[in-house]
Amino acid sequence: MTRPDPRQTAALSAALSRAVDLSALKARADATKTAPPTGAGAAPAPPTPEGAFSTDVTEATFQNEVVERSLQVPVVVVLTATWASASQQLISTLERLSVEYGGAWVLAKVDTEANPRIPQLFGAQTLPMTIAIAGGQPVEAFGDVPPEPQLRQWLTSLVDALRGRLPGIEAAERAAAAGPAAEAAPEPEDERFSAAEAAFERGDYAAAEAAYDAILAAEPGNAEAKAALAQVRFLARAEVTDPSVIVRADTSPNDIDAQLAAADLELAGQNAEQAFTRLINVVRRSAGDDRDKARTHLVSLFELFAADDPRVMKARRDLASALF
Repeated sequence: MTRPDPRQTAALSAALSRAVDLSALKARADATKTAPPTGAGAAPAPPTPEGAFSTDVTEATFQNEVVERSLQVPVVVVLTATWASASQQLISTLERLSVEYGGAWVLAKVDTEANPRIPQLFGAQTLPMTIAIAGGQPVEAFGDVPPEPQLRQWLTSLVDALRGRLPGIEAAERAAAAGPAAEAAPEPEDERFSAAEAAFERGDYAAAEAAYDAILAAEPGNAEAKAALAQVRFLARAEVTDPSVIVRADTSPNDIDAQLAAADLELAGQNAEQAFTRLINVVRRSAGDDRDKARTHLVSLFELFAADDPRVMKARRDLASALF
């Protein structure tokens, strides 16, 4: 197997060490987890507080909290205003129901007076307005305040319809069924991950990618496999990229493929902010397929970092501004 330039490999490894640590991505066999029986003397689990599966969303956080989160579970967006008297009643009911569903869907509350561009985005004619977002797209909406039984039926139908399409639904349902006690149970090693990590460590990225793909084929919602696969694909892609592509991207701003490759190399060279800015600028000045291609690539780079990395948080805000 032809090996890449070792100097570039060292730079890439250094960049990845600042992102997600692959050693922390050991998978656990979720399917083998079962909740132990509750003994008569066992202390009851503390109740989940209302609001645990809901968040206040602004124009700056819309991309992260609604669009990206809806790739995992449905996001129920409620547009409210202080003058809409029924808003609080609807919010209160949905917050309580979000706890009952255990994270199979999440609630996003929007103060339209403070964030006027969001209701414009949905063409809201009345408040409160409720929109279900799945896979980054609105799928259902209504503008009234239905009684709780009808609201519960709507949510159940929504979750049932999307269960096979959004991996976070089944993961939330499994976690709710297992209960808090399962967290303390010892977790067995997963030999599939051991094999994938061994391939990665010896530089056989094709074998590592195939191993993670196989895990995801069996378990589409496996978050650890997804994170590890993103790392492997980035490293394999960036190591074989011609460094001269950065010059080509700078002189040909409309060459979308050059922009994506240049961002990869900038990230590999530990210039995360420069890579993020490059792609955000592409999103800002492009449209159609090119815009979506740049956005998707940028989001894939975010996945190489911890969600609370300040560089990623700033870039997500900038991306939201460019999109909306």
